[in-house]
Amino acid sequence: MLTPERHRKIIERLGEKQVVTIQELVEATSSSESTIRRDLSQLQKEKKLKRVHGGASLLHQKSEELSVVEKSARNFSEKEKIANFAATIVNDGDCIYIDAGTTTHLMIPHLKDKEITVVTNGISHLEALTEHQITTYLIGGLVKPKTKALVGSGALNSLSTYRFDKCFLGINGIHLEAGFTTPDPEEASVKRLALSLSQEAFILADHSKFNEASFSKVADLHEAVILTNELDEDAAYDFEDKTEIRVVTP
Repeated sequence: MLTPERHRKIIERLGEKQVVTIQELVEATSSSESTIRRDLSQLQKEKKLKRVHGGASLLHQKSEELSVVEKSARNFSEKEKIANFAATIVNDGDCIYIDAGTTTHLMIPHLKDKEITVVTNGISHLEALTEHQITTYLIGGLVKPKTKALVGSGALNSLSTYRFDKCFLGINGIHLEAGFTTPDPEEASVKRLALSLSQEAFILADHSKFNEASFSKVADLHEAVILTNELDEDAAYDFEDKTEIRVVTP
């Protein structure tokens, strides 16, 4: 089968199923696994699909933004592992920024015995932070109903008065060319400023965020360390010289 025909079959199968495995494509095209891997890499470069562990999926819409409830239901166990690992990086005496988000929210119970100061733009974080008696500052700003994040000029002005040892940010996309991205420009601005005010910056992202690009850029890949739950060989090869990635051990 010629390459253009294989590519057409791959795209057609993705349109039907949203996610396909390499083995399915091997059988559908009567091709070798190495050929399909090359095809998927080429189609990803052409922005026609996204490589995932063991196969490929359709790209998400650039402006897609899920609610807190919808995000919480996705990849919960993976997020919990990443959050637990992120909390081990925090030391007594640290002043840290915790971004609004579901994975960053899961860090909070693991910080309960640490002598730290937290600044956040996440309204949904407040109950857990105060419950665990963690010294907390909430920045001002406009409330985003969907993500319960504080954004806008008020948030930027309030945030700019602080400096951090470490910041922990959620993200929607990690892409070789686009860097770290998120759907909303205002939320991207808050994340970008928090990163610039921190001595160390960490992106908390499960494996589904790799090779995705959302509407608004937050930062280049080299500006933060990525904490994730798994990284397949293809992604490790692609990203190894662009940024530092720490994979949570089981």
